[in-house]
Order: sequence, then structure tokens, then C-alpha cells
Amino acid sequence: MNAIVTPKTDHDATFMRMKKDYMGNDQLLPGYNIQLGVCDEYIAVFDVKQYASDMECFKPLIEKFNQIYEKYPEYPVADAGYGSFNNYLYCEEHGMKKYMKFTMYEKESKDKKYRDDPYRAVNFPIDADGDPICPNGKKFHYLYSRPVRGNKYGRTEEFYQCEDCSNCLQKEKCCKCKGNRKIRLNEELTKFHKEVLCNLNSIHGALLRMNRSIQSEGANGIIKWNRSYTRARRRGSKALNLEIAMICCGFNLHKFHLKKPAMKKAA
Repeated sequence: MNAIVTPKTDHDATFMRMKKDYMGNDQLLPGYNIQLGVCDEYIAVFDVKQYASDMECFKPLIEKFNQIYEKYPEYPVADAGYGSFNNYLYCEEHGMKKYMKFTMYEKESKDKKYRDDPYRAVNFPIDADGDPICPNGKKFHYLYSRPVRGNKYGRTEEFYQCEDCSNCLQKEKCCKCKGNRKIRLNEELTKFHKEVLCNLNSIHGALLRMNRSIQSEGANGIIKWNRSYTRARRRGSKALNLEIAMICCGFNLHKFHLKKPAMKKAA
């Protein structure tokens, strides 16, 4: 469901940029980030968080799923808001397949010119010493590594600099810097992105993406627009957890009621 608006007197709420208000403008409003995990058209797990970013909500939701069902989902499919190094590594640790899009997924998949650009650092070939080689045949030498700020899994970025960019006929296409070009790489994250692209662009991945858009977005649409639930009635995260739990129970009961005739025919 993403963000849901709450009363301004709710001290547990976090100010978030809501997509649209009743005047058609984006606004900062107090709210919560509501997460729903949908399986076979039913809401299998939900969570109420005070994080504005979806990336921070992925791990708590999956841990809650594991606590309820005593297993991790094999195919956690999610949109680009959840694709991060931390979440990919978390999936790797718990035996889950990586089917969460990352920020540049659409451009990587559909924009061939961008994806195959020879001047992108991730497309540079690597020599026997492990150093990138630019399209002009110049080697990039390792400078230093720097930890990514705020990353809980110890992610680092490696910085490289070209040995000589002077008199390079391809420099205008390659970079706009005055001296030798510097690049930064994260080999592990690049490897994850390639794996995600391979997974999501396969036939199985396409079916999972289609299934997610129907089930997950469908559940959100039914609750928010068909049932007009766009504003919380209770204050405080504990009370809102109870409220969302009742809404999810009502959604699942109604879904089961609609499926009963089909179940009788199948029997």
C-alpha cells in the first residue's frame, strides 16, 4: 500500500512526500509506510513502518513472514524501490532468489544504447591484473577503496584512475573531466545487477513480474480505491498495526468468499 496519511496529532508518524493530495499536488504529510506481502491473491503478511524508503522495509517484512510461516519465500518479487545491495545480500544469505528490480532496471532492459555504451565503467573489460581497460586501450589503476556511508553490510566502492587521457581522440565521448578520468566500481553490486537482469528477463521472471503486478498492485488498488481506505483512523504505530490487521483479514475473507463458487465447480 506504500504510504498512508494519518492525523497530524499522531506523534509516531513520519513526514513523507505523498504522491498526490486532493488538490493534485505533492505534499509532505504525516504517514506510515504500509507493506503488504501477497501470495496466491491473499495477503500473507503485512507490516507498518516509519521509514520513508521501501528499501529499509524489505528485511523486516521478510523476517515477519519467516516468523509466521517458518520459512523464507523462494521468489520475493518486488519493484525498483526494494532493489539494493543490502537486500540482495540478505536474499543471498537466506537462500532466496533475487527478483527485485533495481533503480536503472528499465533503462538497462530497454535502452540498448545505454546498456551497451562502451564508455560506461561497468562495460570496461578487465585485464589479467584485474584492472579495467578503456575503449582506447588505456589501463585504469587502482587508487583506493571507500566504505559506502551508512551501509550495514560493509559495502565498499573501488576507485580507479586512467593512466593517461591526454591526446585521447575519444575523450569527449568518454568523459568531460580535465585530467585523467576517475571511475568507481562495486564488483559485487554489478554482479548482483547482472543476476537480477538475467532472472527478471527470463520467461519465469516475466511471469513472476506479471503475477506481482496483478496480485500486489491489485490488492493495493482494492483496499485504497475500491474500499476508499486512504487515511488511517487510529493514532500510533501499535493501534495502526491492529487496524491494518483487520483490513487484511477483511480483504482475505472477501477474497475467499468470491472464490467459493469456483472452488465448488472445481470439486
